Amino acid sequence: MRPQLKLMTLALMLSAAHLAQAQANTQDVKISAPADSVADQFQWLEEVGGEKSLDWVKARNQITRGKLDGDAGFTKLRADLQVVLDSKDRIPGIRKMGKSYYNFWTDAEHPRGLWRKTSLAEYRKAQPKWETVLDIDALAKAENQNWVFKNSICREPEFDRCLIELSRGGADAVSLREFDLAGKRFVKNGFVLPEAKMTVEWRDKDHLFVATDFGTGTMTDSGYARIVKEWQRGTPLSTARTLLEGEQADMGVSAQSSDHGGVHHELVRRGVTFYTAENFLREGGKLSKLDVPAQTGIDFFATQFIVTPNEAWTTGGKTFSSGSVLAIDFEAFKKGDRNFTILFQPSDSTSFTGATSTRNFLLVQSLENVKSSLTEWKFKDGKWTARQVSLPTMGKVTISAVDAYRSDDYLLSYSDYLTPNVYQLAHAGSDERELLKSSPAFFDASAYETVQKFASSKDGSKVPYFMVRRKDVKFDGNNPTLLYGYGGFQISLTPSYSGALGKSWLEKGGVYVVANIRGGGEFGPRWHQAALKENRQRAYDDFAAVAEDLIASKITSPQHLGAMGGSNGGLLAGVALTQHPELFNAVVSQVPLLDMQRFNQLLAGASWMGEYGNPDVPAEWAYIQRYSPYQNVKAGVTYPNVLFITSTRDDRVHPGHARKMAAKMLDQGHANVWYYENIEGGHGGAANNAQRADMSAITYSFLWNMLKWDNAAHVVR
Repeated sequence: MRPQLKLMTLALMLSAAHLAQAQANTQDVKISAPADSVADQFQWLEEVGGEKSLDWVKARNQITRGKLDGDAGFTKLRADLQVVLDSKDRIPGIRKMGKSYYNFWTDAEHPRGLWRKTSLAEYRKAQPKWETVLDIDALAKAENQNWVFKNSICREPEFDRCLIELSRGGADAVSLREFDLAGKRFVKNGFVLPEAKMTVEWRDKDHLFVATDFGTGTMTDSGYARIVKEWQRGTPLSTARTLLEGEQADMGVSAQSSDHGGVHHELVRRGVTFYTAENFLREGGKLSKLDVPAQTGIDFFATQFIVTPNEAWTTGGKTFSSGSVLAIDFEAFKKGDRNFTILFQPSDSTSFTGATSTRNFLLVQSLENVKSSLTEWKFKDGKWTARQVSLPTMGKVTISAVDAYRSDDYLLSYSDYLTPNVYQLAHAGSDERELLKSSPAFFDASAYETVQKFASSKDGSKVPYFMVRRKDVKFDGNNPTLLYGYGGFQISLTPSYSGALGKSWLEKGGVYVVANIRGGGEFGPRWHQAALKENRQRAYDDFAAVAEDLIASKITSPQHLGAMGGSNGGLLAGVALTQHPELFNAVVSQVPLLDMQRFNQLLAGASWMGEYGNPDVPAEWAYIQRYSPYQNVKAGVTYPNVLFITSTRDDRVHPGHARKMAAKMLDQGHANVWYYENIEGGHGGAANNAQRADMSAITYSFLWNMLKWDNAAHVVR
């Protein structure tokens, strides 16, 4: 494990008449028991690779292609987007391993990618020379496989061997092979694992911690490993020593090593749900359960134990806030001491987002009203001291240690909606930084501005949102406006640059809005937990409140307002479609969940019951049924134009959600339904830049045609 802390558990005014209609959409739902007995005439579309299913997919894809074939704007946009994605002027992100700096790179000549290395001195040059370590295109050709490079797990701090994870077509399931980093070749008779959803970490050169599919009964209902073992080199996997067995209903199990400041720890984790876990320390071959709350992230900084409870924790006569960051001497903790030092204390406007360790500093990242903040903590002579770091932007900031075993240097990258990514070499203890690389601008941002505003949700909660618009924008209700959201799994949406968004939307005169709704992590666990399970509707009310605020302020109108989201955000888009058709003229639902009656039975869906609830429990289905798009879409209702877009190879969110929703709407007589399914791509939707450019061009061409100023032909009111 890299000495970087893994502290997370674990990836829109209406008229009175319109408001009454919206309330009816959410409240006047007849509650019934979870009913597998109610026939789903489109369930056959859940057969991912079935001939009948794929024939349906290909037919719908052809119809969508037919709508775009004569669209010169689509063809040009696709070409422009691929230029952005394949640009050789993009910043190559680096990771120091040993004496070299490694990067994984894709472009038009290498669509599957090159794993390559260089020196820091060479990297500083405008055109550095790279040495190829592993060519995925060549490997795929030699083996006649559609390999997608997923991950490299390298042994630290030696960096002599790596475990390479390869996926067929971009799925979450991977196969694994051991790789000799110095020799730039796969190790003969080295560690090899067949395709599965797995978690693997190095214990030492000859032992791995392995959680994978060991055979019948070894995977959880969520599709992840139920058993974690220690596997010795040169022995059959069947003889590996079991460390921990979880329950069938658990999310999954894992094990890892933690090394920092010369202190070694081994941890085993039983993930009971997506958010709750039991954490064990492994010493002398025995496991001892750590006395921390179930919703807690843990790690180590030398002799210090770092704890981040995601629930209020009363211990040692004190109550620590949910979302705080705590530190204590680990040996003292094991003996019962609970006198923690508080490294981060959340407030109504702040939240912890992550921490990274260098050799002598713990770098704690947080948000204040969704704007980035960074604090350096140094532990010396038994005490922690802090220094606030001056950051160059309110936008997205990403940091990673250069060499946490030997150095206090770290890499800092930042961007916002109008500022291309900047990559700097920073030094803990100082605000001095060296510019390493900066991305080119793919659109002229000088005519635009970013503003943050707040909308009032149905229950009075203030919901922040960012808006990117022209400085001379007219408040006449005619601006094509795209509203994006996610609102789940404590994931924060912070300002970041997208050249593709600039080319696809902003340059044409569109307004782009990001809603920081409840369910996300923008204000910590409380913001997330406010929209869990029976309170899920709050997230959807927040999104609608932002839409209403955009209309009331005359930025746009329903005729020109679109909604978009992916994955959990795809569910959000589906709810916007079915609950508030009066607010939007176009909706894009990407790799979505939509059938919330069966989500827990499809692929990894069971692992998300901690977020949504269990539809097999009547009391929980009662509230899920109120918003589930698949159960609430109706014939005779006028819905916005809608595009469902997904991937056949998505083995996380089942493509059946999008397939069935599109099929049901078409069967109900809704003619304004678009559908596209990429045959490859996994949960990200696409497996290479050409596919990404194509799917983005489909999405933004659909949105622009539906929302542009002269869109009368596409208005479905």
